[in-house]
Amino acid sequence: MSSEYLKTWINEELAQIKESGLWKTERIIKSGQGAEIMINGGQKVLNFCSNNYLGLANHPRVVRAAAETMEKYSYGLSSVRFICGTMDIHMELERRISEFLGMEDTILYVACFDANGGLFVPLYNSENSAIITDSLNHASIIDGVRLVRGGKRFIYEHNDMADLEYMLKQAQQYSNRVVITDGVFSMDGDIAKLDEVSRLTEKYGALLAVDDSHATGVIGRTGRGTPEFRGVKVDVITSTLGKALGGGNGGFISGPAELIALLRQRSRPYLFSNSVAPATVGASLEVLDIITESTELIDKLADNTKYFREKISHLGLDVRPGQHPITPIMLPEDRLANIFADALLEEGIYAIGFNYPVVPKGKARVRVQISAAHEREHLDRAIEAFGKVGKKLGICV
Repeated sequence: MSSEYLKTWINEELAQIKESGLWKTERIIKSGQGAEIMINGGQKVLNFCSNNYLGLANHPRVVRAAAETMEKYSYGLSSVRFICGTMDIHMELERRISEFLGMEDTILYVACFDANGGLFVPLYNSENSAIITDSLNHASIIDGVRLVRGGKRFIYEHNDMADLEYMLKQAQQYSNRVVITDGVFSMDGDIAKLDEVSRLTEKYGALLAVDDSHATGVIGRTGRGTPEFRGVKVDVITSTLGKALGGGNGGFISGPAELIALLRQRSRPYLFSNSVAPATVGASLEVLDIITESTELIDKLADNTKYFREKISHLGLDVRPGQHPITPIMLPEDRLANIFADALLEEGIYAIGFNYPVVPKGKARVRVQISAAHEREHLDRAIEAFGKVGKKLGICV
């Protein structure tokens, strides 16, 4: 490095992270995504930390569709959409997503982080604009809102409808208003009160936007996400292809046709990033076929989630209540997150510990994520391992 000061400071920061027990180690996987994976060293373990909620990341139909699409359309586009990077399959996927979610139009991005990063500036950068955001929204929403210089930002307490109403009242002087919330909050697995939020946005004349990345394909009777789960209509949905919908790259925004048209003209992450790769698009189209043909995988995921949550709670562990397959097991000390996760790995269970700064100090947890790919025997083995490690660490009886 050119600056010795910077090098010294970085090394001190890294040493402090290690000494505090908060160092995050990236484990190496040597197989495809699935309920069972192989990690570096050849050990086969059960995977309980993936966003592969429907088990479609290694589904034969999805893999075959990706390969066939790449054979026909090439590996990559080498360009942005408005130059020479738009294909007929991009347009078809945007149409299919819109149809699936019941929205007028959709625009694809290379990730939902980019979608959230490109949503707010084109629409809310004027002095008559106000963005009202949940305090626990995803980092991509936080960063997207921070890019806005002209509009006003209001932050309401997490899922607190009284505070949201107060913020909406404060924002009445701004003619262009939007409330943005996660549909499912990724660290706790709690679901936004969209029915109550919707009543307030209608009362105070604001648009309602939802990041449904952890909900699309996961919750609701047919997997249409948080709006279906709460029985409401929202104005804008941002979401991802990288979780339940196959687990590849790619994100999107769905909403009114004129809003999407403006984003195509002015959303910088869309204008200045390569198009979503053809293989991802082809795989995503196949995913939509699978989840619209039957609710079998969605139903199995719900059954697996209910079973695991009930059984793990009986061990005496501190489990965040909820209905989502994200199941956080809370820990009394931050340093225990990595210790607990490492001990689980020795038992053949791959789960990740989360501590500061990913979660607030004092809110450490091992976050378990259930999949439709899990069979009952997989769930039972994980429950047994959690009980064994919990007793060893003195966390449960």
